[in-house]
Amino acid sequence: MNGIFITEQLLNGVGFGLMLFLIAAGLTLVFGIMDTMNLAHGSLFMVGAYVAARVHVASGSMWLALAVAIAATVVVAWLLEFLIMRHLYRRDHLAQVLATFGIILLADDAVKAIWGAAPIMAPMPEILATPIELIPGLPYPAYRLMLLAAGLLVAVALYVLVNHTRIGMLVRAGASNRSMAEFMGVRVGHIFSFVFLVGAALAALAGALMGPISAVQVGMGESILIPALVIIVIGGIGSVRGAFVASMIVGLVDTSGRAFLPPILREILSPALAADLAPALAGIAMYLLMAVVLTFKPAGLFPARA
Repeated sequence: MNGIFITEQLLNGVGFGLMLFLIAAGLTLVFGIMDTMNLAHGSLFMVGAYVAARVHVASGSMWLALAVAIAATVVVAWLLEFLIMRHLYRRDHLAQVLATFGIILLADDAVKAIWGAAPIMAPMPEILATPIELIPGLPYPAYRLMLLAAGLLVAVALYVLVNHTRIGMLVRAGASNRSMAEFMGVRVGHIFSFVFLVGAALAALAGALMGPISAVQVGMGESILIPALVIIVIGGIGSVRGAFVASMIVGLVDTSGRAFLPPILREILSPALAADLAPALAGIAMYLLMAVVLTFKPAGLFPARA
């Protein structure tokens, strides 16, 4: 391993962490602020990825694909919230888990019926297909640099929305004491619907951006949902700042484990044992991280204030 390889993998980890943040931020808003467990959040990520991939192929425009994917996913989320989710807000978490797990099964079957069961690859925008040489000897994909910029911009915008706008104040008020907020004239139901749609838009954006660098396939929402849940537990349930910090940590730990563990283990173990052990250790790294964090900080790194 040399410095160029290490730098490249660290950049990959930051980019992966920022994409995880787009998923985890929407999930922590819905779960932490609205106290609603929405396992179907990953399905919205999958819808965004599929719609963006198909629109990009048909139109040749990445920006049109992003816009259509976000709009279509928000419409799907609005129907989901209107028909199902708003009836679950006052129910216990078990009812929410069972209902949203059923939505996952329906969403996977719907995607198979519409787009087929075979994975598809979203096209890479031509303007972003050429690597950019960050430093001598380190050409880095322009598309991944765009992912870094997009993730940072969304993180800043979300922080401002939640902490420095009237809407954010109303969201926090409804989450803290719904009855009192409603007594003061806040239409908490509409506020919660808005939060749900914001979370859906973030999930769609993440799915659309991840499509060109990963396979778009049935079940991709469930695979990304697990790291997102780990992130909101590590960061602190309901904390956007915690979700951001935890996303960066998990992204770096996961990417570093998969990139650095195999060559390190090959130096001290037999090639066969290293080949078997490295993927296993890399796969459980974020869970070990969660266990360590919860040992010392049971509420997470940055628990939301009551």
